[in-house]
Amino acid sequence: MKVALLTMFNGLSSTYSLVNIVKEQLRMLLDNDIEVKLLVSELCPDDEKHGIFLDERIEWVKVVNSVDGKQIHWKDYSHPKGKVHESFFKEADVISEDFVRHLSDVDVCILHDIHFQGWHLVHNVAIRKAQEQLPKVRFIAFTHSAPANRPKKVEWPLSARYSPMPNTVYVYPTQSGIPALAKQYDVPEGICRVVNNSLDILDFLSDDIQTLSSKFDFLSADIFVVYPGRLTPAKKFEKVAALCGAIKKVSELNVKVLFCDFPSKDIEVEKYKTLIQFEGCKNGLNYEDIAFTSDLGFKHGFPRKSVLELFSLSNLFICPSFSESFGLTVLEAGSKGNFIVVNEAVPALEELGKKLNAYFMRWDARNFGFDTKEHYKPSEQAYYEDHAANIVKLIRENTVLQAKTIARQRFSPNWVWENQFEPLLNGF
Repeated sequence: MKVALLTMFNGLSSTYSLVNIVKEQLRMLLDNDIEVKLLVSELCPDDEKHGIFLDERIEWVKVVNSVDGKQIHWKDYSHPKGKVHESFFKEADVISEDFVRHLSDVDVCILHDIHFQGWHLVHNVAIRKAQEQLPKVRFIAFTHSAPANRPKKVEWPLSARYSPMPNTVYVYPTQSGIPALAKQYDVPEGICRVVNNSLDILDFLSDDIQTLSSKFDFLSADIFVVYPGRLTPAKKFEKVAALCGAIKKVSELNVKVLFCDFPSKDIEVEKYKTLIQFEGCKNGLNYEDIAFTSDLGFKHGFPRKSVLELFSLSNLFICPSFSESFGLTVLEAGSKGNFIVVNEAVPALEELGKKLNAYFMRWDARNFGFDTKEHYKPSEQAYYEDHAANIVKLIRENTVLQAKTIARQRFSPNWVWENQFEPLLNGF
């Protein structure tokens, strides 16, 4: 499949919201090995290319914007009454010829606001004329602004803003706008679709986070736990895995655990990792639900700044540590909007946990001058499952945590691609 994105951009400034939407669509298409053409105005400067626009797989097309050696100046025909300027149809003919030349080898052409915007009326008319010579090309018309009220009477070519094209599906970013979209273009709602704008959180984060995400899918998780620390039994990594397993078991949610570990001489590393994985899987996780940054390219530790970025993506932090003098990671996780679970038997964690309104559980602990050992009845596994059900309930009731999770998960580029964009490309 080969897809053309018809934008007619004059520039690529990220302050223009449509540029960011097109960036996301380009990334989705390229990540799925789909050939892409990007059609912009011949006035679009090359030195404004940035990010995904620099990808060499993009075939750039600069559409003609001049007639008889003179620049075409786009005029805004948003008002449904009036007349077009004298050279309008000549300009549309020239542009149409360029469209035919550049779209003859594509399967799908995606129009971005070409039907809607008044200053794109000349391109609107041009693409309709070009379509007559492109019978095999399917068209998808995106509208990114609130649909315009359809006038009772409007004449050609101003009526192009309110008239459908054949072999075209019409798209809006929300379901609530579909009825108004159908009315503007005088089409049945049945040929209208929803493709949400996506939020590519990774685009704003460091290369380290992007590296992890490419190797371990945590963005789609319902519950995402990050636990940083020296790989020592004192940090009780296996207890984090066990509780996460119980959470998955009692809720059937998608749970992912990422251990940001760094070396310790307290125990044989691979032996301890195996124990952690065993405890997690015994309680309900799958092997692929658990990852260590030391196995993902960060053998000697994961950068502290990037750990804080991970906390901005996670929604649950569990600290069953045997001993802490303060518990700075608890504070860091809390500052990034995580539900906090701490070991109540550790004095420092109890003190900090009360200040942060944390959720308390009990594990073995070191106090001042003595150690404590917990006895669970009827079993430690039952203890975890009881608390897991309560933790899940509290997280679900927390509107801030839910908003954070849904923004990361439901509006990610991967979700939008798999559930809306890809089916649209293949579905008509």
